Amino acid sequence: MLLCTLLAGTAFAAKERATFRYTAPPEGERPVIVNAVIGPQGSDFAMRLRFDKVPFGDACKNRCANTTVLLDTDNSKQTGLRLAAKNAPGNGADVAVIIQGVRDHASQQGAPPASWLRVKVRLLGSEASTLDDGELLAELNHRQDPERLHVDGETLYLLVDATSPSLPAARRARVVYQPPGARPLQATIPGMIGGGSGKGVRIFKDGSWGKARDATP
Repeated sequence: MLLCTLLAGTAFAAKERATFRYTAPPEGERPVIVNAVIGPQGSDFAMRLRFDKVPFGDACKNRCANTTVLLDTDNSKQTGLRLAAKNAPGNGADVAVIIQGVRDHASQQGAPPASWLRVKVRLLGSEASTLDDGELLAELNHRQDPERLHVDGETLYLLVDATSPSLPAARRARVVYQPPGARPLQATIPGMIGGGSGKGVRIFKDGSWGKARDATP
């Protein structure tokens, strides 16, 4: 389990500003992200993603989270994903973070189905016209990768490795999230160049930066 302790100092004591917020409709079938805080930390993009419902497990059964956050790591549409619609907000995205609640019924007879949260990270080059065209950089689940993925109720904490030499970088990056049936949400965040990442690895938790003791800087 990823353990976090709050850092001292006024720089981290203040509550962080949300990258984006979304009001989920009460009749929504699957869990959706309603509050996100995303930013560079060391050589990673750190994410705190809060869902309106628990994103996996018995509560959602077969209608668990299945959502994607796009990162345009150089805030440029000259690189990255090229969708058929030229004005689509996803154009220029360099990384797709695909979050899925998984339920496996192929367990021992009489045992309850196994469930976990899975995250796939895909690199989207300029030749990619769909998310499936992207190169798989990482596949994480919260049981096997606690140093990078932690789930606490409705909230997911994630570290996305940004060290791939194929991943462009700049002083500003862009985040795109498409809620089901709603307009895309976009936000600009500090990029990996001059992002003030600080020392060590930290993740967002409890309204402040927390230091991940078990993570590798």
